[in-house]
Amino acid sequence: MHTSIPGLLILSFSFLLCSTADAAKARASSVKPTAKNAATTKAAKPAATKTATAKKAKSRFRRWSGGQWSAPNYVADATEGDQIDGEDLVVRRAAVEALGNLNGSVLVSDANTGRVLTIVNQKLAFRSGYTPCSTIKVMAALAGLQESLIDRSTPVKLSRWQRMDLTEALAVSNNPYFARIGLKLGYDRLTEYARTFGLGEKAGLGIPEEQAGTWPAEPPAGGGLGMMTSFGQGITITPLQLGAMMGALANGGTLLYLQHPRSVEELQAFVPRVKRHLEIESLIPEVKPGMMGAVEFGTARRAAYDPNEPLFGKTGTCTDFRMPTHLGWFASFNEVGKTKLSVVVMLTGGKAVSGPVASGVAGAIYRTLSRQNYFQQLHAYSPSALVSAQSGAAQ
Repeated sequence: MHTSIPGLLILSFSFLLCSTADAAKARASSVKPTAKNAATTKAAKPAATKTATAKKAKSRFRRWSGGQWSAPNYVADATEGDQIDGEDLVVRRAAVEALGNLNGSVLVSDANTGRVLTIVNQKLAFRSGYTPCSTIKVMAALAGLQESLIDRSTPVKLSRWQRMDLTEALAVSNNPYFARIGLKLGYDRLTEYARTFGLGEKAGLGIPEEQAGTWPAEPPAGGGLGMMTSFGQGITITPLQLGAMMGALANGGTLLYLQHPRSVEELQAFVPRVKRHLEIESLIPEVKPGMMGAVEFGTARRAAYDPNEPLFGKTGTCTDFRMPTHLGWFASFNEVGKTKLSVVVMLTGGKAVSGPVASGVAGAIYRTLSRQNYFQQLHAYSPSALVSAQSGAAQ
């Protein structure tokens, strides 16, 4: 499938209506339609229909951009109802402190074993899924690389004035770059990659509360494939699915089942379980510079992490109109010492919510654990150590 001019015009209009941070960047750098393009659009659609559609879209955009959200930005206690028996309480304290009273959820897992170390705000994490926003760009990049549609260093022409390579596109979360990947892949191939990475199925094993996200039976209207691969329109994903994907990037390509021990006995019996091996080992070095660039100079600068302790991540900001709520995602992993963690932060609320804000929460978690030399230790989670730690623990 090739990228057509009408297809890109549809995408550009759809980006405007989605109220995402990435769409804001696209609007800031967009070019006004030429007279020729305007004439073509007018001829393709009756004036009355065009006017009614435009008014409806404009009204919808104004309504949501005005801040009429069903989810608050803050909650009194994000930990209420969480089950913490079996969690790593050092990690949990760091995550609870970093999240504060933001209305969101934090998932931290061991990338080498698939053990869930903590889930803060489990009620939110175990829902049926949310629009992935721009975090979907990581999967799109891997699919594009595997299909030789892109490479890391070759700039892609996005407009008459703009060219961008993969590293910069990931770092600044450029929508048109990743929309082109979706248009070239086609729905069937994109679906194959989504299934391989675990979208549309549960990421966990033995987690009865978990619900699977969804993958659409066909591309959504009004932008289709480009909208799917630029900010996940039509897709729902859970923090667990994103955590499992980040773990596979961190460990070299093994998609592990996430397991969340709920007791001393379950922790003692814990054994890592492999879901499947992904053919991405040679591709991971191609996406890591862009994910590191997001932290160093791109959309995740609020993570403010020490460059001597590498951190890789991808932000996402958009609106989930089903709720409705604004979403702020940050999916990440680190490479420090003997421990590799996957940290996923998902925030819900209104205009105050964004991927950059979520990256700040994750960065605080990594920094706290670094100060405690957590990454330099071998973590043997014995039942006796757990019981001892729990005696002084706080939710």
